[in-house]
Amino acid sequence: MTDAYAIADADPVAAVLSWLAEHPKVTQVLGGPGRVSGTREAPWPHLRVALGPGGSLGDLTWLTEPEVTLELFGDPSGWPGPAAMSRILKVCAVAVTELPGSTPSGTHPVISRVRPSGVLLESPLETGQPRWVMGLLVSLHPTPESS
Repeated sequence: MTDAYAIADADPVAAVLSWLAEHPKVTQVLGGPGRVSGTREAPWPHLRVALGPGGSLGDLTWLTEPEVTLELFGDPSGWPGPAAMSRILKVCAVAVTELPGSTPSGTHPVISRVRPSGVLLESPLETGQPRWVMGLLVSLHPTPESS
């Protein structure tokens, strides 16, 4: 690697978000396309992909393991129920574990490993809107072309 600063552009959120937005199982379990993004928005259920609070930046030279948070939001009316929300989020997490076997596209980093950082947690919003959260540790390094 010739560019030590390439690690700054190795964005795990963009890689996971674009992967899940195009994943057929995720589209199916969420009820259609357009339900994966970086924000909480309808249509419901909706998956939000964001940078998590944990992980490791290693020595900031090549391999890092940041945490990516998957937040699944249900309809404000309370649908779907807890069992369905848990199942949907697990399907989304399993889909992310397929990233290490994929070919990196464009500027996305090379992802070599994905593993849970904790547990699947039911954490409804103050309004009662269903929300389930799970963190994934994503081991990655910049694509060789970007280095």
